[in-house]
Amino acid sequence: MDVLRALAICGGAARRPALARLGIDDAALRRAVRAGVVQPVRGLYALPTAPPDHVALLQHRQLLTCSSAAPFYGLWSVNSAGPVHVQHRRGEAFDGQVGHSGLLLEPHPHRPVAALGDVLIHALRCLPFAEALVMTDCAVGRGDMTVGFLRDRLPGKRNGRARHVLEWVDHGAESMLETLARTYFRQAGISVETQVHINGVGYVDLLLEGRLIVELDGRHHREWAQVKKDQRRNNVSVVQGYSVLRYYYDDVVHHPALMLAEVRAVLAGLNLQG
Repeated sequence: MDVLRALAICGGAARRPALARLGIDDAALRRAVRAGVVQPVRGLYALPTAPPDHVALLQHRQLLTCSSAAPFYGLWSVNSAGPVHVQHRRGEAFDGQVGHSGLLLEPHPHRPVAALGDVLIHALRCLPFAEALVMTDCAVGRGDMTVGFLRDRLPGKRNGRARHVLEWVDHGAESMLETLARTYFRQAGISVETQVHINGVGYVDLLLEGRLIVELDGRHHREWAQVKKDQRRNNVSVVQGYSVLRYYYDDVVHHPALMLAEVRAVLAGLNLQG
């Protein structure tokens, strides 16, 4: 493998040990530097097109972690904005960064990113409940992580809040919105079934108390054909005796209290009807 290909695998920049793991020796690195590969500091090599933030992580010996590593691992994320979360062995961080210390696992072999297990542990300790939950629920639902693995590595009183998040992790969610809505309803004492099949309708996102269907839609712009299809599903559900509510991203993420109030009102009305 040549140096350019190795650097591409590493995201455009890498330190010498990472390149050595890909079979690149010192002689090849010297030739690459003469041919135009950049050497920002000793032991660090980069393509001219390497993203500056990627190079900076390597230069400061930091790793992406917590919510900032969610895109790398394809995890659901409530809030993609905000400061960059980084791991450094001393927890060092710069302006615009949140510092984390401590690693239990070997980081990614080719990128400045903490291992998935450490990313989730940092998230569980650092992030608000909803943000930590969706990241963890996504990883567990895909089979990339287990609740037991994380719980065993979060002992003691100081990790009580993190373990509380794990109590609400489930395996059935198909989306971030489903994870959040399911959890808010269950925390309110409402019986929730996920991905229930109803004859003539198909699978519905959530079935509450066996009577109220809640459908969730994360799309911001919808095609008319899909709108009509959803409405037909709603109509068939109502004909079969179910009530139906539909919520969107803004409802679930930004206005969960209003969503919950509406659900409670509908369920109360159904109870009055017997």
